[in-house]
Amino acid sequence: MISSLHLAPLLSLGLTVVVMLTGILPSPLLQVADADELPLPRFVSLKSAEVNLRSGPGFRYPIEWEYQRRGLPVEITAEFDNWRRVRDVEGTAGWIHRALLSGKRSALVLPPERVFRSAPEENAAALFRAAPGVMVYLLSCDGSWCYTEHGETKAWVGQKELWGVYPDEVIE
Repeated sequence: MISSLHLAPLLSLGLTVVVMLTGILPSPLLQVADADELPLPRFVSLKSAEVNLRSGPGFRYPIEWEYQRRGLPVEITAEFDNWRRVRDVEGTAGWIHRALLSGKRSALVLPPERVFRSAPEENAAALFRAAPGVMVYLLSCDGSWCYTEHGETKAWVGQKELWGVYPDEVIE
């Protein structure tokens, strides 16, 4: 009988293992090497409050940085097996296991302080101001404005005033 322990060293090397033995291997094991087939680059966020950034795509690579901010946006620039090469707002790059990443979109306020408004218009009422580095969740973006959530408040801000969303990107 083949166990997942016997296949683990092969999978960690990035080898694709195809086994045609019905009923012996659970289907989740066969999905280990599947690619996300999503566009690169793309933004995602950190799923956990503690996430290790490694120097390479595997647990054997040293930890170079530990993020301690759930929801922090990062940009995926490459994929290898279950690992994603990411870049943060400061340009720090490394590898994170895909299980620690979320499709929930967030963004960071870029300098200088930004005004969040009641509608997607420059003359709309100001609801609050946010300092650089403040994190907001993206509810939608139309290519020019993003509708965001910060705490209990939902407000609009210019899309170019955020890191975590591409210029002209539409999020529905």
